[in-house]
Amino acid sequence: MKNRAWINLVMVILVAGLFFTVSCAKKTVVSDATTIEDQAKADAAAKVKADAAAKAKAEAERIAQQNLEDQMANEKALMESKAMAAKNRFENQDIHFEYDSSVLSSMAKIVLKEKAAWLKTNYSTFVTVEGHCDERGTTEYNLALGERRASTAKNYLIDLGIAASRLNTISYGEEQPKVSSTTESAYRKNRRAHFAID
Repeated sequence: MKNRAWINLVMVILVAGLFFTVSCAKKTVVSDATTIEDQAKADAAAKVKADAAAKAKAEAERIAQQNLEDQMANEKALMESKAMAAKNRFENQDIHFEYDSSVLSSMAKIVLKEKAAWLKTNYSTFVTVEGHCDERGTTEYNLALGERRASTAKNYLIDLGIAASRLNTISYGEEQPKVSSTTESAYRKNRRAHFAID
């Protein structure tokens, strides 16, 4: 009887152990399934996060590239604007002479130095120096005076290092006044050398 009790006791322990083992195994399987599912969710979340970060980085790089291109375009436009302004200044700034004279004033020399500097940076530019006079004097005299004025300006530019082959002269005498008036102020404005880009 004692043996039977021991056998029953061992059997009860074995059955309980078996149930416990099966029960634990199920929990482990459930736990593993849950862990795999959680890991899959975590991986998916990490992928979404990485994709979002990659998109944000790509967008930031695109914006930076666009900003760089815009900045370069603005700088190019500014340079073109400055170049156009310098060209306009070159063409629209005349030098002036005293009555019946072809001698360069100190102001005329300053202007010619600016023109020479511009011509040196724009080495493919050719210029015609136009000599003009006020209406006093004969047509022939004013044509000769206009030629002397244009030649004086041309020679000064040559002395400043501009090739003579880039410079032409022409005299209009009194034929193309800047201001049509018989006042001393108008005469002063008409006694000039004008620089036309060819």
